[in-house]
Amino acid sequence: MAKRIGMEVAMAVAEAVGLCDIDMAAVYPITPQSHIAEHLSDLVADGEVDTEFVTVESEHSAMSAVIGASGAGARSFTATSSQGLMLMHELLPIASAMRLPICMSIANRAVSGPLNILNDHSDIMPQRDSGWICLFVENGQEAIDLSIQAFKIAEHKEVMLPVCVNIDGFQLTHMVEPFEMPSKEEVEKFLPPFVPHATLHPAKPVTMGAFAMSDYFTEIMKAKDEALKNSQKVILEVWEEWAKLFGRAYKPVETYQSEDAEVLLLTIGSMGETAQMAIDALRAGGIKAGLVKLRLWRPFPFAELRTAVQQAKKLIVTDRAVSFGGPGGPVFSEIKSAMYAQARRPLMYNYIYGLGGRDVTVGDFIGMFEKVLADQENKAVDTYEFWGVRE
Repeated sequence: MAKRIGMEVAMAVAEAVGLCDIDMAAVYPITPQSHIAEHLSDLVADGEVDTEFVTVESEHSAMSAVIGASGAGARSFTATSSQGLMLMHELLPIASAMRLPICMSIANRAVSGPLNILNDHSDIMPQRDSGWICLFVENGQEAIDLSIQAFKIAEHKEVMLPVCVNIDGFQLTHMVEPFEMPSKEEVEKFLPPFVPHATLHPAKPVTMGAFAMSDYFTEIMKAKDEALKNSQKVILEVWEEWAKLFGRAYKPVETYQSEDAEVLLLTIGSMGETAQMAIDALRAGGIKAGLVKLRLWRPFPFAELRTAVQQAKKLIVTDRAVSFGGPGGPVFSEIKSAMYAQARRPLMYNYIYGLGGRDVTVGDFIGMFEKVLADQENKAVDTYEFWGVRE
């Protein structure tokens, strides 16, 4: 049986990445991601991880560096948060268009302004259409597991796309949790050496990211879209292999007490475990409540989501970001779109909550259920509400 240890989650992520035989890392520190950068640099400086740690002057430079390194055939890693991710934004579609298997940890944090260093998902949601595979974790163990899995997914010959792993800032990154850290030997068994499809080298010139006129651009965009959609097959295969090796199974959409639930709650990220406690309390009170947890954000798991929610009468979708002037939060918009053409679909409600790190309790989730159950005439269906706003 694997030994359980305790460690701060951000540092554990750095340890996990260090087990993956990365060739280079370029990480610019930013709260609450900094502990990943700092600990990884310590591991390199102490000789525990044999890699090139590149010191850069900004997150834009960090992404530029890993793009160049990955293009040259190096297994490459970076990490960021909030404004740092926004500074990387113009480079993210380039990494995916060049089919570079870069892996990135994102310590999710609110985007300014006003300045806020605490957690929500307003940094990752604007990156939705950048062509990256996008995963969310719920706890420290998942942060470790998915950080290792990300390299195998990204580097698969049928994928060759960048992957980002979203880890809620502070609420996860700075928590000390118990978990099982795979051994170096176990990771080597799971993750083969990186064999790039094409590399930049003076002895054998190739072109990557070249100029494309309108007669090719649409086809290139379609190819990237198809590649991202088709990556789900590989993601499922990697998760199945991980379950066989380590006994921890992952799915694109995970459920809790949902089989006979009349009202479901959907979460994404670290709030799932708090929500589970609310479901238990509601069940104890005789309410048929259930939970749906969205782990795979891109490619979007349409079939799995529809299966998970189709029997419920009502569905509460929670968001930790705002789509300003839109029809609700970004997750809510996606769920509505996914369910639009279904013959039977639940009535949907949207609550935007936990912005800028505001505390969300078991009582808050129970309150959402109570409010939706009280809407007997369905007047609030397809509307959104900022949860807990003070008058």
